[in-house]
Formats: sequence, structure tokens, C-alpha cells
Amino acid sequence: MFNVLVVEDDKNTRKLLSAILSNNGYNVLTATDGEDALSVLEHSHVDLMVIDVMMPKMDGYELTATLRDAGSQIPMLMLSAKQQVADIKQGFLVGIDDYLTKPFDFEELLLRIKALMRRSKIVNEHRLTVGNTVLDYKSYTVITPESTETLPQKEFLLLFKLLSYPNVVFTRLQLMDEIWGMDAESDEHTVNVHINRLRTRFAGNKDFQIVTLRGLGYKAVKTGE
Repeated sequence: MFNVLVVEDDKNTRKLLSAILSNNGYNVLTATDGEDALSVLEHSHVDLMVIDVMMPKMDGYELTATLRDAGSQIPMLMLSAKQQVADIKQGFLVGIDDYLTKPFDFEELLLRIKALMRRSKIVNEHRLTVGNTVLDYKSYTVITPESTETLPQKEFLLLFKLLSYPNVVFTRLQLMDEIWGMDAESDEHTVNVHINRLRTRFAGNKDFQIVTLRGLGYKAVKTGE
């Protein structure tokens, strides 16, 4: 059973999140603010954190930055009523793994948590397996029954990101921010170029394909049996 720490100052929201997670098989720990969360982490193992932004004493941004600066790799999902791009950007800059705006759909919350759990396991193992295709994070290598190919770093990271979250749509801006960085001089057209290169490289791959959703972005779809 995975331990999920819910960091939320609103009593009703905290109870609601705890009930949702408990009913879906998670062991839930709670904290009322960032300082309280740090105290919980000193005494308990935590597999994932769900963090509110606006909290007294230590808000979600400060808590995340504090943990990342200390070397923590715990997956973190930030919840916030703030929907401005600047607020979301700040969350990713301090080190969150995902950002969900309030009010949120319960099923989407659970799907994102499952994806983060899976992603965390993948990163720790440094390998991702999709059908008969294996992505080796340490060497940027894609291994299939037919070949072994080492990809340029950005191409590999882009493919690894998409295949880590099958059927999840990522906008070009999201992919640019995560893989090229917020301050990159490249524009969103760079993502298109790399996507096309990946499609060409793996045109014959039977395990996955990269799908374009016009006006939205890209997603990877598993196609193997």
C-alpha cells in the first residue's frame, strides 16, 4: 500500500481528499501546512505528496522548493485554485511533477496520481518497457527486437516523457518547458521537428505511435497486444 501525504489547510478539502484516496487503496497521511508536512516526513515514509498552494506558515511553493533543495525525489502533485500560466510555471520551477487546478475531477486526480507513481518507479529503475520496446534512460537508448538505437538527448527525453504517460495529452508549451527549459531560446516549432524525427525513426514500431491532436498537442498511444 502506498503512503500519500495530503498537505492542505482547509479542513473540508483535506477530509475529502483523504476519503477519496483511502477509498482507492492508499494509506493517507495529512498535514495542515508546509511546516507540518516537514514534521510528518521526519517520522513517516511517503511515496507521493498532494500539496495545496495557499497555506499559512509555509505555502506549497516554499515546501516544494525546500524538499527539492534537500534532494527529495518524492513525486509531488500540486493542487491550486490559481489557474494563471505564471502560477503553474512557478510550481514547475520549484520542482513539482504535476499541477491540477481546483475544482478538480476526482477520477482525473486518481489517474494523475497513478501516473506519477508509475513515473517514479520508472525513473528509479531508469528503464521503461512498452511491449517489446525498452527505453534505457542511462544511455538514451531504445532497444527493440530488431535494433538498438541511441537517440539525441532531447529526442529521447521527449519520447520517454510521452511513453511514461500513455494517452495523456501534452501541449507543445508543456513539453518545451520540461525538456528544453523555461529559458530556452527555441520556440514551440522545435517540438514539432523532434516529434517528426521520432515518427520517422519509429515508423515501423508496433508497440506505440505518437498522435497529434490538432490545437491541443501530442500523446503516445500503445498499439501492441
